[in-house]
Amino acid sequence: MRNRATLAAVSAVTGALALTALAVPAAQAGTTAGPAVTFSELKVNSAKNIVVGTTTQVTVAATYTVTKPATLAADTFQTGPVLYRGDTLGVNSDDLLLGDGPGTCTASSSTVLKCTAKIQFRPDASEDDGDLVNAEAGSWKLGALAADDNGGLTWQGGLGTTKLQRRATLTVNASPEPVTKGRTITVTGKLARANWETNKYAGYATQPVKLQFRKKGSTTYTTLKTINTTSTGNLSTTVTASTDGYYRYSFAGTTTTPSVSATGDYVDVQ
Repeated sequence: MRNRATLAAVSAVTGALALTALAVPAAQAGTTAGPAVTFSELKVNSAKNIVVGTTTQVTVAATYTVTKPATLAADTFQTGPVLYRGDTLGVNSDDLLLGDGPGTCTASSSTVLKCTAKIQFRPDASEDDGDLVNAEAGSWKLGALAADDNGGLTWQGGLGTTKLQRRATLTVNASPEPVTKGRTITVTGKLARANWETNKYAGYATQPVKLQFRKKGSTTYTTLKTINTTSTGNLSTTVTASTDGYYRYSFAGTTTTPSVSATGDYVDVQ
């Protein structure tokens, strides 16, 4: 997915049109009518949110069905899924995210193809061909594209939605350890998320985070209170020591950032 979000990436490769790593301005891409196909049953990343960290490429799988005329040969066109934002999907769409290559299709009948494809996501600063910037985190619509040997394109939107999110981290530290019953425990931590433009994690400001406690021998956490992160993502609050157990912070997530819970920190109460 080396193409930037404002570009259509369709060009000739080894004699056939394919979705490629080349960034082609929309005005240069083919605009003639494409193959007479329709798409259905598109599922990207098994219908789960797509979460990308600071440096590592994330590749997700997509599956979809193509319906075509029986007279249209499957080897005369190529297809692939598209993530887009805005009301319409097409060569002049403002935001498009495509995979590096076309899908692979197998005929289940003379008119139906079952297809799989991969879509790659790379933080912008991770390498020369990185393409994700922070503003692109959030909700995306799902569509698909077919390209034929003559430069024709067929676009179809409205095939679902997904969320593209910046990976989050959350820490916790409860002290002192051990502590006398009835004394004060201070619980600190930090909520951070991936910055795709710097390849680093940065504090996530003013977000509600739950402080939770799990009694020794139990498997269930109970929420004690909710506090907000500071401008740098830091967390700090106090509780009264009552019994042995584990303290953790838990973040519910937002549209741009997934949920995350810290590993519980055990405190021995004496």
